[in-house]
Amino acid sequence: MLTTDYAPGMPNWLDLGIPGAEIDDAVAFYRAIFGWTYRSAGPEAGGYGFFQLGDRTVGAIGPLTEEGATPSWTVYFHTADAEATARAVEAAGGAVRMAPGDVFTAGRLAAFTDPTGADFGVWQPRENPGLQAVTEPDTLCWTELYTTDAAAAKEFYRTVFSWIYRDMQMGDGMVYGVVSSSGGSAEDLSQGGIMQLQQEHLDAGAVSEWHPYFGVTDCDATYEMATKLGARVQIPPMDVPGVGRLAAVQDPWGAPFALIKGDPTMK
Repeated sequence: MLTTDYAPGMPNWLDLGIPGAEIDDAVAFYRAIFGWTYRSAGPEAGGYGFFQLGDRTVGAIGPLTEEGATPSWTVYFHTADAEATARAVEAAGGAVRMAPGDVFTAGRLAAFTDPTGADFGVWQPRENPGLQAVTEPDTLCWTELYTTDAAAAKEFYRTVFSWIYRDMQMGDGMVYGVVSSSGGSAEDLSQGGIMQLQQEHLDAGAVSEWHPYFGVTDCDATYEMATKLGARVQIPPMDVPGVGRLAAVQDPWGAPFALIKGDPTMK
């Protein structure tokens, strides 16, 4: 499971890119469904700020800055050396969208695209180690990559982060690759999954994307609130044996995310 005892390759940051003029509305949306508050990172941060649950940071939000970018959540993975990771990304066939750079004295950030087209980033901590709460209700508890080429994606992330995979057979011959970090001290280091997009989704124009999962105490109630406030349905609430009850939506600006009342960690 996710933990704030971050090891290399584990998710340690998460932010939402949104048109700058829509940030206040997006803050209000996520406050209504998760109870998050907002704290600005300061006038020098260009509109970037933090989602907080109580006094703990659980994510961030900022204006889109890349030409052609659309609203989305970006998952960042821990690295001890952002420059080394950037070199590994390029060597493995990925692309550097944003070269490693300092974020004041908080740490170093870089953004990449994997060979299948999915965007992600890395965070090299300095003063800011990363998210202050995960695997709790209304916080990040899982990450999932839907990809146009699962085999290529697995090999890429194995090369870059030394991830370990455990394949699980699902219905209709689908295979779900459970991702685990190769470092850290926790006994269970599973942190996410990789799933091949099915042909009907590819035919409909689906692209490779990382999706965050947020733990909730009531999947149906949170889903109903989100859709009432303008979220678009991707997967209505459903039970997954041995996992829990989950749903997936796009927020009113088009950024996808999922909800899960997990079993047993999200009782």
